[in-house]
Formats: sequence, structure tokens, C-alpha cells
Amino acid sequence: MSPLWTSEQAAEATGGAVGGGPWQVGGVAIDTRELAAGDLFVALAGENRDGHAFVPQALAAGAGAVLVAEADAVPPGRPCLVVADTLRGLEGLAFHRRAESAGRIVGITGSAGKTTAKAALATLLAGFGQTHASAKSHNNHWGVPLSLARMPRDASFGVFELGMNHAGEIRALVAQVRPHVALVTTIAPAHLGHFSGEEAIARAKAEIFERVEPGGTVVLPADNRWSGLLRTLAERSPAGRILTFGRDAGADVRLLAEQGGAEGSDVTAWADGRQLSWRLDLPGGHQVDNSLGWLAVALALDLDLDAVAARMPLVRPVDGRGVRRPVELPSGVRILLLDESYNANPASMRAALDVLARQPGRKVAVLGDMLELGPQSDSLHAGLAPALEAAGVQAAYLCGSAMAELAGRLPCPMEVHHAPSSAEILPLLATGLRDGDAVLVKGSLGSRMRVIVDGLQPPGSDRA
Repeated sequence: MSPLWTSEQAAEATGGAVGGGPWQVGGVAIDTRELAAGDLFVALAGENRDGHAFVPQALAAGAGAVLVAEADAVPPGRPCLVVADTLRGLEGLAFHRRAESAGRIVGITGSAGKTTAKAALATLLAGFGQTHASAKSHNNHWGVPLSLARMPRDASFGVFELGMNHAGEIRALVAQVRPHVALVTTIAPAHLGHFSGEEAIARAKAEIFERVEPGGTVVLPADNRWSGLLRTLAERSPAGRILTFGRDAGADVRLLAEQGGAEGSDVTAWADGRQLSWRLDLPGGHQVDNSLGWLAVALALDLDLDAVAARMPLVRPVDGRGVRRPVELPSGVRILLLDESYNANPASMRAALDVLARQPGRKVAVLGDMLELGPQSDSLHAGLAPALEAAGVQAAYLCGSAMAELAGRLPCPMEVHHAPSSAEILPLLATGLRDGDAVLVKGSLGSRMRVIVDGLQPPGSDRA
């Protein structure tokens, strides 16, 4: 198998100086905990730690070479690439690899569903050729170039997610990705602490259109309140085609029927002048809508839509974003855990509550603060009360200062508990659960809801 990078290629991409003789690497890593033998370790300098301090550890772990800005961080004779700035060096690798790629590139942004869409498209496109996708939620100023630098030269498809919490951030990322297809999953209240409102969020997300490859395709949600604005902005882009998806009668990929249950949905849609059907093993109406967007991307790529629909049952939830698993507590109580612990905003909270509503058994919601919502935070948290009632939630365990607003709005028949943190709500939850409970755990990453997920599962259990 050919190397991912040779020292000559990496030097050309970054303008760096090769040390330790010629070398080649099979991967790229920025964290020694994830580094595989033969990888290029990039010593990024962050706010809290400097990767140069981990160069000896990376070399001891078998790094094929290290990319550094401080030559004296590398022992004499060890393989390295010395650059002026390691983040700029990583970006150099990204720009170079994208420029030489003959694959078709998909860029994804939106207020929710980016990582699920990335993983789903990676699964669907793998049936048509070698597919590379960004790992985890690598969608920021270091995650996007890292993902591009890891893309094999001969990949048929590349799938990348682009995130932001400030205006201008997607513009910098899409300049590296230059997608042939740009998908916007949805626009919803998220990061409002950094924006004047949802329209500003929509405009920031629309930065992805600016570097769509000429003649490429923009894929938009037809049902979103900002779809008109998104279309207007997309029409100003280099894209040659705009496709829409959703339940709206005018959508290019349009839902005709769905039959949903606790474990997923049977979906029928209209696309490319004909009817298509598929099974989606991800529960929730929002996942049905999401799958329409994935099919629209496949249409934009001119793939066989029947073959794409046939692969839909292969799509699986991403850890922390909808994984359902039975758990037996140390007490012997058996529950169904719905792990949505990775992140949250008002729209994704309501979507997760819809999934909870579809599950059998007593419905328990364990919710943490939704962060970065600015002055609207209190009202947006309190505004979740009708969604909990509609989902049939019988017990709510809420943690964080903002969730106190919701706790005060829930009706008396509902069992309500509140604590300042996830660690403090955990013992209350563990003693209050009953056999057969369906337990949703969701909150922003900073709310540390993973503490709940880990605390409910016995050590060594399969956590998907």
C-alpha cells in the first residue's frame, strides 16, 4: 500500500525542511493517544498545552515522523519536518491533498445533524468507491485540515463536516474543502450567544456556498424557515444546481410516507421523477428528514438511487448522538438508554424527545444545560416544557443553572428533580430508575452529560 505522505510530498505541501533523512507515513495524528505506529505527529500549540512537549512520547510510540516548529524539540537524527507554524503546516497538507484529489467532495454544515450526516454518507457512498470521512466531530479549525490531510490520494469520495460558533469560521474551512456538493442539514437556535439571531446563523452557515466547486450542487432543507434566504445566497454562489429535501410539496427529494416506531422508520419518498422506499434503523421523524437530505446528496453525485436506498439500513447512529442500548444497573434494574449526550440545542432537544416518545416503558428525560444561547437562554430552556409533556415524560432529571428554568415550568404530575451538575444528579437518577424505563440523556458538551452515560453502565460494558 502506498504511503499517505512521503517527506518530499510533505515538504512541498508545507514549505518545511525535512530532517532525519527521507521518510514516509501512513497517517496523521495530533494526539499521542490516537497515534498509530508510522503516523506523522503534528505538534500543535493549543491554549492549554503545546504539542511539542509530546514529541518524545510520539516518537517512542512509533511515529513515522514529527511535524514541528521547534527543531530542538526533535532528537538529532529523528525523522521530522520543520515549519514556521504547525497549524499552517497542517493546513498546507490539507490544501495540497485537496488540490491533487480526483475524488468527489461533500461538505456538510448545519445547526444539528452534521456528524450523523457525515457518518451516514460515509456508509452510503462506500458502496460506490473508496470513501474517506472526517473522524469524530473534527469540524473546526484544526479538525478540518487534519481530516483533509488524512485523505488518501485515490479516494473516490471525501465527506467533511464544517462547524462554527462565530461568523467567518466556515468561510475559512470551506476554502480548504472546496466541496462538489454542499449540504445544509438545518438552521436552528444554536450558538445564539455569538449571533444576533437565527438569520445571522443562517448567513454564517451559508458561507459554505462560497467555495462550492463551479457547477457543483447545494442541497438545502425545504421545510426550514430560512430555506428562502439560503436559496438566495446559494444562487449567488458558483454552484450550478440547487436541490431541496423535506416534506414540502415542492422539494426535489420529497417525503411521501413514513411508518415510524421505537427502532426506526419505513420511508417512501419521491426523487428524480420516481418513488423510492427504504428502511431506516434510526428512530425519530428528524432522522427521516435527515435521510431525505442524504438521498439528495446522492442525487447530486449522480449515483444509483435504488442502490443508495438499499444501503440505508446499514446506517447506524453515532456514539453520543442517538445510540440505543439496553443497560442493566448494579441494582439489577434493566433500562433502555438513549445516549444523546454529545451536544444539544432546542431543535435537537425536541428531536430527541420525539425519539423518547416512541419508546415503550416509562419515559425518563435526563437533561443538561444547552449552552451558548445568550440572552434567550432562559426562555429557550423554559420553552421545552411542552415538548416534555407531549413526549409523555413521567420523570425529569435536570442539571445545570439554565435547566432550573425548565424545572419550574413542568406540570405537577411529572416527577421533577434538579441539581447543579450531572455528577450531582446521577445518584438521584440511579436510585429512581425502574425496570423497563426508557432513559434519554442529552445536553451540551459542556454540561458533561457523558458522566451520566458512563455512570449508568457497568465498567467494561460495550459503549458503542
